Amino acid sequence: MNKVYLSKSRYCNCIQCKKILWMNKYKPDCAAGEDKSAIFENGRKVGELAKGLFGDYEDIEFDINLSNMIEKTNELLPNKPNVITEASFSYDNNFCSVDILKNDEDGVEIYEVKSSTGVRDIYLDDASYQHYVLSNLGLNVKKVAIVHINNKYVLDGELDLKELFTIKDITETSKAKQKEIRKNIDEINEFMESHDEFNEPKVEIGMQCFEPYHCDYWQYCTRDLPKPNVFDVKGMQTIDKVKKYDEGKISFEDLKDDDINPRFLEQIDFELNNKEPKIEREAIKEFLDSLKYPLYFIDYESCQHAIPEMEGTRAYQQIPFQYSLHIKRDEDAALEHREFLAEADDDNLLRHFAESMISDISENGSVIVYNKAFESGRNNEIGRLYPDLKGEMDRINANMVDLMIPFKNRNYYAREMKGSHSLKYVLPALYPNDPELDYHNLPVVHHGGEAAEAFLNLKEKSKEEQEIIREGLLRYCELDSLAMVKIWEKFREVI
Repeated sequence: MNKVYLSKSRYCNCIQCKKILWMNKYKPDCAAGEDKSAIFENGRKVGELAKGLFGDYEDIEFDINLSNMIEKTNELLPNKPNVITEASFSYDNNFCSVDILKNDEDGVEIYEVKSSTGVRDIYLDDASYQHYVLSNLGLNVKKVAIVHINNKYVLDGELDLKELFTIKDITETSKAKQKEIRKNIDEINEFMESHDEFNEPKVEIGMQCFEPYHCDYWQYCTRDLPKPNVFDVKGMQTIDKVKKYDEGKISFEDLKDDDINPRFLEQIDFELNNKEPKIEREAIKEFLDSLKYPLYFIDYESCQHAIPEMEGTRAYQQIPFQYSLHIKRDEDAALEHREFLAEADDDNLLRHFAESMISDISENGSVIVYNKAFESGRNNEIGRLYPDLKGEMDRINANMVDLMIPFKNRNYYAREMKGSHSLKYVLPALYPNDPELDYHNLPVVHHGGEAAEAFLNLKEKSKEEQEIIREGLLRYCELDSLAMVKIWEKFREVI
């Protein structure tokens, strides 16, 4: 048998589903996952920072010729005690680079660094695989640990690596997994040996399509399912969708008389029967009557730093860096627009964000947002960080109204919303084929994830590129707040 070349990432792919390895080899162009470059870059930054966790270290630079990395590792191993980062090893066609290797006189310690805030099962498989490779090469593995971000740590002065990172000892778990790893590697080799490029493996859809990661080949593997199908039911738990699939209840036609949540049945009913929009006018009128002029339609954009950069903030705290605000001062007033976009190198951007917003929302009126929990949560965090601004942030929160509620409650529902109350589904349902309200027509930024990534990467861009990206951010956020104005206008129209 020609043994498959495995790395720790390939091994972990196979723990999720062996067909991923086959697809990566024979049909990589069929992958249709979302862009993960921002996630990878985040992981790289965290990994680089973690290298200094135990003081001075010797780093093995990446080389496409892996044997060079292994050779450099072997040169450094005798110089114990030392710390080697990206120490690289290969045993029986199984390769791994250890994020941090503590190389002591009496053995080695493996530290696998993750940019997450906890330990997931797949991380145990990842680190245990490294344990397998090293121990089979004759190294005495004394300890195996996962290093992850501590999101309770608040930046106060200099960054403290010991506080930023949490080290979880998984040595006993790793030892217990060693026989399992040998068995898994044998099964992976047998699987790939029995399925060449002309013999595609048949693997049923199941939870492995979603856990621990949503598979990039989902669209390929479900290409023959009816559209829409059980996996398109909004709000249903994934495990319940898989159970229905296993029962043969796959199409909406299969599900229309099933004993499931009435909200799911409503989505199915509207889809199958192409029903006209449901509009509960009394509920809409009650919502409109609760609003008080001036009306402030506001939307925030935020980003997250795995490594906190601003005093008083935590890892992965949502940092609002931008808002767009449309103001309607009275029924007959023209619509006004205000906006704020922080400078990329502003270490005090949260305060500047808040001060600008307080100035723009100077009167008491309804502050209309879409998903109140998010904006009010950010305002509370700002109030805690800057006690002198707390009164104003509380005032804004006290006036806050959630425009999402009528859609969440299904007071207004249309087939085109596909069971969702997300703004990105609601807006085109209310205003179909309106190019000015189509996020796809925006030049640079099209959704919140892109906005966050664009802002986080601004510092690395040229002045000309920054100007283009900043304009794209402004136009994207402006459409979000304008969308709320258009929804308010639609509500007034239908009653």
